[in-house]
Amino acid sequence: MRFEELEVWRRSTALCVEMYRHFNECRDFGFKDQITRSALSVPSNIAEGFERVSLRDRGRFWSYAKGSVGELRTQIHIGSKIQYIQEDVAGSWLSETDQLSRMLGAMIHGIRRELNEC
Repeated sequence: MRFEELEVWRRSTALCVEMYRHFNECRDFGFKDQITRSALSVPSNIAEGFERVSLRDRGRFWSYAKGSVGELRTQIHIGSKIQYIQEDVAGSWLSETDQLSRMLGAMIHGIRRELNEC
């Protein structure tokens, strides 16, 4: 199996691309940089974790990805409140990030369970 086959990687990559396109014309470069970096961090850490040999390393990078999802959710909330993100778009992104967080949580839990069995 390759990381590109993971549903969580595919969905987080699609969200990242959508966010880059959404903020393409944004002139608030600080906000744009922060939110796109958070979005990019999610699939990047999923991929890096998948490519790691040890389960501990894999779990650590997937935990980083889950943390980046939390950071991204916060930025979506703020972006919506300052009207950089339309309410319906923010709702869709928040729903997707919630699902990504749950998926990553399940993956991390599975690794912890495997490590405890060793």
